[in-house]
Amino acid sequence: MFSLSEIFYRYQPKLTNENTEIESWLIMLTEAENDLGFGLCCDYLRNVKVNQWNHKHVYPIYCELALNLGIYPKAKLKRNVPEPLKEPVRANQLWSVGCIHDQLANGCSYRLFYIIDDFRREGLASEAWF
Repeated sequence: MFSLSEIFYRYQPKLTNENTEIESWLIMLTEAENDLGFGLCCDYLRNVKVNQWNHKHVYPIYCELALNLGIYPKAKLKRNVPEPLKEPVRANQLWSVGCIHDQLANGCSYRLFYIIDDFRREGLASEAWF
């Protein structure tokens, strides 16, 4: 039959001075810069202060002090409503130009340049290059 020793039930964790030191450092860091999250605080303690505390030791203390920052959604960009397209009211008021590039089945490529009157929807000019 399986049994556990009495030491298992009576175990009390040994608190060290490190915990109070970590608490004081975390409070000092978050008061100085309120936008520091856990990652930056832990990196500061480990690299700048050259302590051997890893993130598994620091994180429970960080949570116990309720220093967790809320996660907020990013602000949406306000975009201007585009103006409606202006339609021409008479001929030769607005022209459109464009280019087309394509290749024939035999491998010969060509380009086509064209000009269109937008009011009459009529092709004014087109030129082809081979």
